[in-house]
Amino acid sequence: MANISPPPSATVYVRNLEEHIKVDQLKEALTELFSEYGEIIDIVAKTNLKAKGQAFVVFDTVESAQKAIDEVQGFELFEKPMQLAFAKTRSDATVKRIGDEEEYESHKRKRLAEKDKKKSAEAAEEAKKLKIAAAAAGNAADMTSRPIKATRGAGLRSSNAATSAVVPDEYLPPNKILFVQNVPDEYDIDALTSIFGRFEGFREVRLVPGRRGIAFVEYEAEAGAISAKENTAGVALGEAGQAIKVTYQRQ
Repeated sequence: MANISPPPSATVYVRNLEEHIKVDQLKEALTELFSEYGEIIDIVAKTNLKAKGQAFVVFDTVESAQKAIDEVQGFELFEKPMQLAFAKTRSDATVKRIGDEEEYESHKRKRLAEKDKKKSAEAAEEAKKLKIAAAAAGNAADMTSRPIKATRGAGLRSSNAATSAVVPDEYLPPNKILFVQNVPDEYDIDALTSIFGRFEGFREVRLVPGRRGIAFVEYEAEAGAISAKENTAGVALGEAGQAIKVTYQRQ
């Protein structure tokens, strides 16, 4: 099946960049190079392993982006030929610039949801691979340790923790309920409501009797939970400045 190119947009996706250049230095070089083709609204380049060697250059018009792709395609930056294409989705900067606040927030929630779902799928696939590898190792152990005339059903069962690997909390797919950990003892339902009740569709905070430091926060829809998670994860609470951990409830 032939690859379908993304439709023209004001955002240029740049790949095959030098991975060992610092982000600030890379952005400076990209700004100097691409500013010749139009006004640059934003440049997005990240340091995480999967995003290295890539960047997004957001122009003010589609025409500027098209001109940049036509003229810079294959140009060597830090001795590596760049590969350019239109980005598959609109950038936050573009939506914020041409749309209203409601459209921007909707776009941002959708992007964050897709990001969380992708991370969840990747983690689930990794857990699946670990289980398969552990099962294979367990079977090999069975074969090497089993007597020649083993009775039916005999054999060793692998105790490798990978056989029961599960998706980490951080990569669970979005849903309407958040699981909050590291909650300071002095924070009750009212205190937590004042934090999480600011987000769209808030329903309630539930504490767990007999369990300190955890709570569940429910929203009417995923959108509210996504926004709350994005804005509260890692927030420091209490006199000790304890950072809370906010993930989606495991289902």
